[in-house]
Amino acid sequence: MKAIAVTKFGGPENLEYLDMDVPSIKSKQVLIKVKATSVNYADIKARHRNKGKGTLPFIPGLEAAGVVELVGEDVQSLQVGQRVLAFPHNGSYAEYIAADENLTFAIPDSMSFETAGACGIVSFLSYHLLANLAQIEEEETIVIHSAAGGVGTTAVQMALALGAGIVIGTVGNENKIQTAKDSGAHHVVCYEQDNVAQRVNELTNGRGADIILDSVGRDLTAASFSCLAKYGRLVVFGNSSGSYGNIPAGELHSSCRSVLGFSLGTTRKERPDVLQRIAPKVFPLLEDGRVEINIGQQFSLKGAARAHEWVESRKSTGKVVLMVGE
Repeated sequence: MKAIAVTKFGGPENLEYLDMDVPSIKSKQVLIKVKATSVNYADIKARHRNKGKGTLPFIPGLEAAGVVELVGEDVQSLQVGQRVLAFPHNGSYAEYIAADENLTFAIPDSMSFETAGACGIVSFLSYHLLANLAQIEEEETIVIHSAAGGVGTTAVQMALALGAGIVIGTVGNENKIQTAKDSGAHHVVCYEQDNVAQRVNELTNGRGADIILDSVGRDLTAASFSCLAKYGRLVVFGNSSGSYGNIPAGELHSSCRSVLGFSLGTTRKERPDVLQRIAPKVFPLLEDGRVEINIGQQFSLKGAARAHEWVESRKSTGKVVLMVGE
């Protein structure tokens, strides 16, 4: 099969388009012929050796959509020919992947492979952060950082679908403001130009936000805490800035505010049953259009290096998809 492998740590030029062996499957796994996969920032971190085991060479990628080609002898819920999305253990930038049965999900007939290859992480993550972790309530005010990205554009829509009253997005570049607005954000703040805490407090008449989703870290985490309402929930699920922010723990108990952490990667490894419960909640929202996956750019599998360059430039919006086959 053809696949993209990281052969050296460093820049996107170290992504090579190679011939590799089709993976073998275990008794509780399926072999999937990939149609589409997507670029996540974790792939770029892995390429720089900032994430993962750091063993070369390796195939990057966390999610893919395609057709089941072969099932293991102990697989019960999936069949050859089914259209699925999956979270494989050993990378998704390839023509074939092996995935555990409990990390593979049959997709609706109406869902395109392009959408399926892009939706797994952003839709499952957005739903879980808001519905299960932060326990969103009707008419609450939600702040979503990096609101023009793949997770951000999905989370804005998810918050609205789950009953949010006001959604405030933040972006790092004024050129991304319209993308966040197009996803449904009522207000968008550019954190390179504006004081985020001040603007959020102004927009909420001094009350602050009920839920803040933070995947950026650094100074934005402290700013988030400064505009978090009493009983508010700050959810930390990444550090795209390269470092984490500090939380003033002494200010938690009297304000009844909470700080919550989540990793989809950890959950995929430790509690895959959580993802099985999320899928039936998410797919109807995608089917009826209440949540649409914003696909900002498409590349071929062979163009993975160019796709990484685009994401790493910080100019990209929405999801970046690699189309593998028709």
